[in-house]
Amino acid sequence: MFERDLLISLLKLTKDGSVLLDSIKKESKTTMSIAREMIEKLHNENILYLNQNKIEVDGSSRLKIAIKAVSMGADVEYVSNMLSWQEFESIAAIALERNGYKVVKNVRFKHVARKWEIDIVGCSKPLVICIDCKHWRRGTAPSSVRRITEAQVERTRALADALPKLSLSLACTKWEKAMFIPVILTLIPARFKFYDKVPIVPVLQLQDFLSQLPAYTDSLKYFLKPFSHLNHDF
Repeated sequence: MFERDLLISLLKLTKDGSVLLDSIKKESKTTMSIAREMIEKLHNENILYLNQNKIEVDGSSRLKIAIKAVSMGADVEYVSNMLSWQEFESIAAIALERNGYKVVKNVRFKHVARKWEIDIVGCSKPLVICIDCKHWRRGTAPSSVRRITEAQVERTRALADALPKLSLSLACTKWEKAMFIPVILTLIPARFKFYDKVPIVPVLQLQDFLSQLPAYTDSLKYFLKPFSHLNHDF
């Protein structure tokens, strides 16, 4: 109970960066000794950095704090609302870039008289990962899972169909062909790891997913798009 409340206090007070330990103590309504003990524990778990009485967070700290709070029973929607979309997407973009992907966020385009948007597109020959970031609730109904994954499949298919005519600076258009793979990225583990061959990946498992992806792409849903009239460097 105390630790969960302190984690939520951390999320509230670190939106703009570092915070003093005393502020966390006051916000979480606990004693200084308990607050310090809990913060030191998080420091030892590499979730944040405690520098004397100053708590410092990096790019992944707030996401780790949020996931730990949810694992301790905090309301998923309440916790998710304390994370900006930019934070969620930035963590995913960093993971992709560390795995050699060229990343474009918030890809907007028109195709067949409709406007489309994909949160993150990562290109690493021959793969194009099309990610939809979801602040997933625990126990999301199967009907919602179906709707969310089908919508991402539609977006991914639309992007594959529309390229290379679009004026988007995506690396894949310079290849001979590309495999467009729809992916759902969630804050917490979902009931399903896949729906209709579409992977549903918790954000903290994205690194493992990306490292293993080349070995099992054939078992996933994807759209193969040739760019044979362009450069032949596949």
